[in-house]
Amino acid sequence: MDKRRELKLALLLGGIFVGLYYLPVGQERFDNALTEALELTKWYAREHVVLCLLPAFWLAGGIAAFVSQASVMRHLGPKAPKPVAYGVGAVSGTILAVCSCTVLPLFAGIYRMGAGLGPATAFLYSGPAINALAIILTAKVLGAQIGIARAVGAVVFSVVIGLLMAFFFRREEQAKAAKAAQMPEVPPGRPLWETGSFFAVMVGILVFSNWGTSDKGGFFAIVYGIKWWITGLLAIAFGLMLWRWYRLSGWRIALVGAAVAVVLLISGGHPTWAFFTGIVGLAWLTAGRSDESGEWFDQTWSYTKQIMPLLLGGVLVAGLLLGRPGHEGLIPSGWIGQSVGGNSLGANVFASVAGALMYFATLTEVPILQGLLGNGMGSGPALALLLAGPALSLPNMLVINSIIGPKKTATYVLLVVVMATLSGWLYGIFF
Repeated sequence: MDKRRELKLALLLGGIFVGLYYLPVGQERFDNALTEALELTKWYAREHVVLCLLPAFWLAGGIAAFVSQASVMRHLGPKAPKPVAYGVGAVSGTILAVCSCTVLPLFAGIYRMGAGLGPATAFLYSGPAINALAIILTAKVLGAQIGIARAVGAVVFSVVIGLLMAFFFRREEQAKAAKAAQMPEVPPGRPLWETGSFFAVMVGILVFSNWGTSDKGGFFAIVYGIKWWITGLLAIAFGLMLWRWYRLSGWRIALVGAAVAVVLLISGGHPTWAFFTGIVGLAWLTAGRSDESGEWFDQTWSYTKQIMPLLLGGVLVAGLLLGRPGHEGLIPSGWIGQSVGGNSLGANVFASVAGALMYFATLTEVPILQGLLGNGMGSGPALALLLAGPALSLPNMLVINSIIGPKKTATYVLLVVVMATLSGWLYGIFF
């Protein structure tokens, strides 16, 4: 018997017992925090899992199944030209414009396929941070000055953080590059234009199905009004590609399309259930096959098993501690409001750390900050929160840790928080 192991187990069980024995059930704040944890998780499951996460899992699985490792290494690997690698990382994230959780399966996909740590983390930051609609909304609601500062800061952050991550872990990156150099060049299974078109359609479905509205009108509001028509046309093109290029059964694809149409009618035009039906249909089309489509399903399911429990658990904890926007968890929201007034270094640190822990759905950070600014929040801490909040969250950190390990995760989080703090502090001094 391992006495040390048994002692640790005994202490763990004892700690759990003491915690349950003194559980403050019945106290208003604790009971409310439990409700907030469940409410936030329920909202996340309804608003983000079907339309955001599930397509992202299929995209990540597609990268693993259909994109050669040599191709990833050539454009994003440690030895790739820096302007190409970091340009691709930052621009790809900008195009996707997803939240801090949806970007995670895609980050895992490119990193495990051989992308360098620097370009991969540039992509990881840029995806949720460089969101055109969010930046425009920031400028319209909070002022052009802070909107421009957010845009410039986010672009610079994505590249600088990537370069610093590559520098800090350069030995591991050199070893990865040396190992990749020994791998034989595998010829692509199909023309590049086919693979590119396939992924472009998948990205289009992800982007347009999650297109946010804008009460200010203009281009974004117009696209929002027709986003489901665009998504539907892309889904038809996707089905044709699966039939012609990936040799999936035509009658099965037609059956899935019919099922989506029926669900759309039965649900009274509710797109989420129809979208979910299409996702389940895609699993039915690909699961159990012995070709590359079967590999696609296997890779997608692998990412889902790894990431989904951590995300849902992280959202539950975030709701327990901080509550939903406009509601309180165990930590009183008044503490946050009192700690971000003025432009002291401490206020900027607090804003960066609070933003890093909270979960912000795309665009929700703008009205939250509007309320905090109205209650005395300094402009510097506001920018610090804008630069740290959308790119990080407690669920996001848990998943990143499972992909790159605690040391790299801690370094990435620290870089985001420190850079957001210094940027906010300097912005507050000059503006």
